[in-house]
Amino acid sequence: MGELLFATIHVYRQALSATWRSLTRSWVTVAALIGFALLFLGAARIAAPLGMIGGLLLGIVNALLVGATLRLIEQSVSGSRTMKIQDVPESFGHYFWDVIGVGFVLWLPLMALEMGTQANPYGHFLSSAVLLLLFILLNPAPEIIYQVRHDSTLDIFKVSYEFVLEHWIEWFLPFALLMLPIFLSPSGLSAFFELSRGVGRGAGLDFLQLLLLPFTLVGGWLSYLGLDPDDQWVLLLLLTPPVAAAILLFRGHLFALLRSTTRRQRMFARRMEG
Repeated sequence: MGELLFATIHVYRQALSATWRSLTRSWVTVAALIGFALLFLGAARIAAPLGMIGGLLLGIVNALLVGATLRLIEQSVSGSRTMKIQDVPESFGHYFWDVIGVGFVLWLPLMALEMGTQANPYGHFLSSAVLLLLFILLNPAPEIIYQVRHDSTLDIFKVSYEFVLEHWIEWFLPFALLMLPIFLSPSGLSAFFELSRGVGRGAGLDFLQLLLLPFTLVGGWLSYLGLDPDDQWVLLLLLTPPVAAAILLFRGHLFALLRSTTRRQRMFARRMEG
């Protein structure tokens, strides 16, 4: 157990170091997230009165923005050059069909689940349990889209499932640590389940959830530190975009490190280092 702990800490140190290097070279990604958020909110406002057609249009906008975000993160994780403004418009169109494919495969069964649980007194619990399971098993889907060669949406699901089974401790521990202030709050469990419902519903490929997660985490830590609620809003607006970029970059680097080695190999390498 001690060897596993030290090997895991070593992986986190590598991922954090790589995240910092990527973040210093990719301030454009932080600015892009702000611009994408404004675009999404504008599109949501236009789509709201259009009913089903508006929902379809918003889904297309979501896929464009999520795909572009993943492309920028991919360049930041794998590249050695500083990101430039022209990288942002060039990112549009990348991974669009991957995001659409995952959303479509999940849409029908989730719609059936919601319809089937409406009349059930335990419907909300059952729905939350299924979405929590999706949140866990499909959590690395964004990283798989831009780091793993795949031929279909089902390949993404398969690789995600296998990755979580192999690396669940190392993958989820940082998230659990970031969630500590939320877990310790009076509404800790309910807040976590609501968060997992949103992320699980879109397999982490909902643009709003990409920002809502860091927004919630930053808010939880600010409340834990005892900051005045009025001051929190200013800090939340300032910190959410860079924190969102940092989380996506850390996930990308951690995924690459974990997928390239097994747990036994990492423990052996740590033992050889003394």
